[in-house]
Amino acid sequence: MRVLTLNCGSSSIKFQLRNMDAGKVLASGLVSRIGEDESAIETTSGGHSRTRALDIPAHGRGLELIVESLLDEEYGALTDVSEVAAVGHRVVHGGSCFTTSTLLTNGVIAKIEELAHLAPLHNPPILQGIRESVRLLPRTPQVAVFDTAFHAHMPAKAHVYALPYRLYAQSAVRRYGFHGISFASVAQRTDRLLGGRLAESKVIIAHLGNGASITAVDGGVSVDTSMGLTPIEGLVMGTRPGDVDPGVVLFLMRDLGLSVEEVDHLLNKESGLEGLSGVSNDMREVEAGASAGDERCRLALEVYAYRVKKYIGAYAAALGGLDVLVFTAGVGENDPAIRAAICEDLEFLGVRLDPKANDGARGTEREIGATEAPVRVLVVPTDEEGFIAEQTVAVVASL
Repeated sequence: MRVLTLNCGSSSIKFQLRNMDAGKVLASGLVSRIGEDESAIETTSGGHSRTRALDIPAHGRGLELIVESLLDEEYGALTDVSEVAAVGHRVVHGGSCFTTSTLLTNGVIAKIEELAHLAPLHNPPILQGIRESVRLLPRTPQVAVFDTAFHAHMPAKAHVYALPYRLYAQSAVRRYGFHGISFASVAQRTDRLLGGRLAESKVIIAHLGNGASITAVDGGVSVDTSMGLTPIEGLVMGTRPGDVDPGVVLFLMRDLGLSVEEVDHLLNKESGLEGLSGVSNDMREVEAGASAGDERCRLALEVYAYRVKKYIGAYAAALGGLDVLVFTAGVGENDPAIRAAICEDLEFLGVRLDPKANDGARGTEREIGATEAPVRVLVVPTDEEGFIAEQTVAVVASL
């Protein structure tokens, strides 16, 4: 069974074609800078990689190019588009409506559109991708896999804000959490590493990338997570500030005269590592700046690690203990220095790294905690595309 997974951003489409029976990735790639200058499509298939600069004015054209690349006589992984048995779409926000992966119908698509106001930066381009995918593959089952679903069963004490209750009851203003596909993928793999004991373990998973969040998992279920109604809340990220006094927003608008759109841009595009360092949203460049003596870069790294450390302490308290700490995503999987800074002074919780193992864990699955420490510390690479594909197969099989 061949499954195509699609992850549509505002100006990009990430895709992957998998043979689920053989457990192999047949093709993958990225359509970038859609609607901008220097748009391009990068593809990898059969061990061959190539990049083509093309005019890609909209997501529809991007998806056409993906299909064309999969059917390419020399580099393609398909001989006919009918070989695609199903398409799985990453959907960022499912609100309270969608708590499991769901077959896409006209009604489901309409409901996702209704939820677009909850994720105005993410759901609209995803909807474009869904509609274009349905147009190009009209007889192929299409499945929505929601980033919010993993957190859907958080207890009310964790997901309700202390705002007037009518906002929760009437407008669904609550903490939803994101990166759920990644957390579900990593939790699944962690269960295997624990010998099937996830259901009896207290686990904290730190998804540290350009977007970053952290989740407390009790018995395999998300019981709290750092992102909220939107992906702004929680940890310091590449361009988002994470937790910030809501009064700051009022100050920016009332005292500095910023518009809603300007505050939105500031919080989503100008803050985090980018705003603190003044150098970049890329952790590698910030670390290079700190090594060269840049004090703002050094401060950015300290704030970043401190925020993660605080959440680990808070979630250990929420869980009533801690058995396993897991690092994943781009920074979490590849940056020993950040992991060490985060784990420093957490010995009282039972967290203690093996420096050699930590330094050797770069993009690979590995145990990095000291063998005698009470808490196991793991690096577990995330596989969002693999999880989307598995969920897609499960939904289609249930029809």
